[in-house]
Order: sequence, then C-alpha cells, then structure tokens
Amino acid sequence: MNSAVISSRVRLARNYAELPFVPRMTKESKEQLKEKLRAAVKGSSLSMSYIDMEQVDDIRAGAMVEDHLISPEFAQKRQGEGLFLSEPSENSLSVMVNEEDHLRIQAISEGFCLEKTYELANRADDLFGSVMPYAFSEKIGYLTCCPTNLGTGMRASVMLHLPVLSETGNINRFINALSGLGLTVRGLYGEGSQPGGHIYQLSNQVSLGITEEESLQRLADSAEKIEESELALQKKYLENISVKDRIHRAYGILREARLLSSTEFLKLVSDVRWGILQGEIDGDLKKLDTLFGKAQPYNLMLSSQENDAPQRDQRRAELVRNTLL
Repeated sequence: MNSAVISSRVRLARNYAELPFVPRMTKESKEQLKEKLRAAVKGSSLSMSYIDMEQVDDIRAGAMVEDHLISPEFAQKRQGEGLFLSEPSENSLSVMVNEEDHLRIQAISEGFCLEKTYELANRADDLFGSVMPYAFSEKIGYLTCCPTNLGTGMRASVMLHLPVLSETGNINRFINALSGLGLTVRGLYGEGSQPGGHIYQLSNQVSLGITEEESLQRLADSAEKIEESELALQKKYLENISVKDRIHRAYGILREARLLSSTEFLKLVSDVRWGILQGEIDGDLKKLDTLFGKAQPYNLMLSSQENDAPQRDQRRAELVRNTLL
C-alpha cells in the first residue's frame, strides 16, 4: 500500500553479563565473542551470513550505511567488529557485534509495519540471548553502554517522506510537540544527519520506564497523525497548477537526464514520489524508494567502481532512467 512511510525499523541494544562493556574489552575477548556468536547462528533457524568488518573496505562500509544496515560509527571503526546479515528482502535483519554495545540487533521492513518488524528483531534477540545471559537489572532493565538506552534498549523508528510539511515549515510544529511524548525527529541517516529528499526518521527517545509495546504504540500513533497531515497537504497543494508542473518537470528530468548530482537527485525524486503517491504520476513507488540508497555515492562506487564525482553523476542518471522505464 502506498504511504508516506518508507520503512520501519526496530533496533535492540544488548550486552552480556559475563563480559565487560565493549570499551573495556580486549582484542582477544572481542574475537572470542564473535566466534561464539557465529557458532550460535550456524546452528539456528536464522539464515544470516557473517562478515568480518576488519576485512571490509571503506566503500563497502559506506554503502552499508547508505542502505541503513549499519551505523556510521560502526562503519568508521571496524576493528574487532563483526556483522550478521540476512539476505536482502522486504524484511531484513542485521546484527552489529562490538559496536557501542556487544550487540545491536536491527530489523528493517518496507512500509509501515512496526509490529512485524519488532517480531523479527525479537526472534534474533531470543537466539542471541540464549548464548549467554544478558546484562539485566530487575529495577532498570537492560544495561547498556550509553545511559540513554537503559531500560528496553530499544530504538524504533519509521522513515517518513514529508515534502510539504517540510517546505511549509509545519514540520517544526510536530517536532516541538513530539519531544513531550518522548519521541524525536532526525534526518535521513539518523542523529546529526540532514533530512535529504525531505526524508525524516521519527523514533522513540525514551527507553527507561516504558515497555516496548507502549513505546511502539506511541510511535505508531504519532506517525499516523503526521502522515495524515502530510497527505492532506499534498492533496491540497496539488490543486495548484504550478505545483503539478513542478512535479511533472521533475519526472521528465529524471527520465531523460544524463548527469545527476546527489543534491539534484534527492530534490527531484522527492517531487516524483509525491506525485506517484497522489496519483498524479503513474509509477512504481516501491522501485522508486530503492533509489534513495542505491543512487548514493558509496553504492554507486560499489556497483561500478567509479570514484570521481562526474562519473558517479553519469552513473546515477543512468540508474534512475533504467529504474523509471
């Protein structure tokens, strides 16, 4: 179903009670943990491949960040880190080992489906929790390296495309109101990033003193209200012929351009997504959404080995044209 919500994500931070937190682990203890977890996954029903992050180059690591499979911090460090990764699909699972915590279990699903995404993350949580006891306090909950993750250890989020709320400034009204509900709004790649292509991440900010179910429901309710406001504004603004013209011009450029910079691509694809969502343009929203990651610099370098900007701009334009055919 077409939606302003592009994807749903649930991330669980976990540490093992028998081990010191990651900053105090030795190289040897990090290796031992990775080997123990590899054995557990191999003997389980979860189909996940293992990647030694020390063997991953900067380009591949950057592409993983663009695909939201790992955090920027995980991509930068890489020493002593490991990654479990499921096959690409509508529902993907990744587990970062020895990031800030022993485990960062992350499930991502296409569209607005927080409950299903939470269930997927829980399956992995049950498996990795069977390896050794988690660090857990009856009073506080799960113990994490950063105090902001104490309690459930959960960060759930939905990725929303909000072009009209963003351009009209109405997004600020929601941001101010959401902080009082223990929710926060971030950019395309999380904390500290910008909302490229008018894409925002709405996530829970509070994990202590609240259950996972309560947190997910609060997030879902808020996302629905934001989406409802965005779609109503989109419909209203499309009554303006100049807005319709802008959207169709964007579609025409994307279908014919031979060079596209990252900045221009995000601006144009945002307009086209809005047009498809409102039925103004006949297109496949699912295919379009894949471009938000695949047309980014590291993914382009990974797929074509083109390292300079002009070649990437040419390759990006070609990729977009082929996708929109």
